[in-house]
Amino acid sequence: MEGTDGAGRRPTPGWSPGPALAAYHDGVTVICQISVLFTDADWAAPSPCPEWRAADLAGHLRCVADDFHEYLDDAPASRLARLMATGAHPDTLARKLARQNAAELAALPEASGPENIAAFASSARCYAQRLLPIWDLPHHQYRDTLVTVGGMAGAACAEWHLHAWDLARAQGRDYRPADPDILLSGWLAGQPHLPLAGPGRPVLAGWAAARAAAGPGTGRPGPPGTGDGDGPAGAGDPWHAMLRSSGRIPPGSAPADPGLLR
Repeated sequence: MEGTDGAGRRPTPGWSPGPALAAYHDGVTVICQISVLFTDADWAAPSPCPEWRAADLAGHLRCVADDFHEYLDDAPASRLARLMATGAHPDTLARKLARQNAAELAALPEASGPENIAAFASSARCYAQRLLPIWDLPHHQYRDTLVTVGGMAGAACAEWHLHAWDLARAQGRDYRPADPDILLSGWLAGQPHLPLAGPGRPVLAGWAAARAAAGPGTGRPGPPGTGDGDGPAGAGDPWHAMLRSSGRIPPGSAPADPGLLR
């Protein structure tokens, strides 16, 4: 299979257990740090997900962390694996997962925002403790790409940091992870069904290869289509790409554009 190893795995530069798990734990920690600043009014405020308040987002985080345990328990034959094995279009998968998320949130026992964040953090940290001995085992497959347990940890890592951004925005603040490059590596390792797009263009073509060729210490790539930044020209900002591809900011905009903060 082109772009994969003999087992169907896609090699992803920068995604290895040491830095990956550090970024994963950073995501859990920053969610807790942001959440502790919430007042009762903040928990009742809208989140960037139009149908959810910040308190709903806390409940969603708890559900997702528990889902990751279930998927790992049942891998490679989990309900997620069965869904991904259909090879459905990303929009179809997104609708099915959105319905699942809504149903799980509705079934969640009544709890406060802080209680749900505490339950999320405990579940997410326990999940990380399970990963190292089985990092390279298969988790699920999407079309021709096999996602390993470690790759799925990349999807979780990206999810935690993106939801940290959601929580910060619910308070009218911004959030940017310390190392967006590692998060993009995790996204590429764990979410082959979600291609990353730059503003008005397809996947950030060649980003991972350019980063690997540039070597360590060369800095972060500049904005798409420019030579700005100290990385390969035109490679794009990984964090902005994830925010766009997850629907959090419009194509062609930057997170700090006027009007994006409430």
